Amino acid sequence: MPPAALDAQLRTILQDELLEITQALRTTTLFITHSLDEAIVLGDRVFVMSARPGRIIAEHRPPFPRPRTGDVRATPEFTALKSELWDLLRKEAVPA
Repeated sequence: MPPAALDAQLRTILQDELLEITQALRTTTLFITHSLDEAIVLGDRVFVMSARPGRIIAEHRPPFPRPRTGDVRATPEFTALKSELWDLLRKEAVPA
């Protein structure tokens, strides 16, 4: 079930469940999303892709140790990283 089709509250709950599962199983997971929140909460590495042609233009490592919880959403570090990623995406979305 794609999480994009869920309401915001259920999507957050699903993200937290996925975080718990991947940490408990200690598996490598490739998660592709358009949601910055999802990428930052779930990821150990967040890659930013360019517009066409798609290529990796940046890599960031969220500064949250494992095990982690969804509570990282309330931290200044989360807000700063989300802003930085959004700036990169905005530059890709707006033609020069």
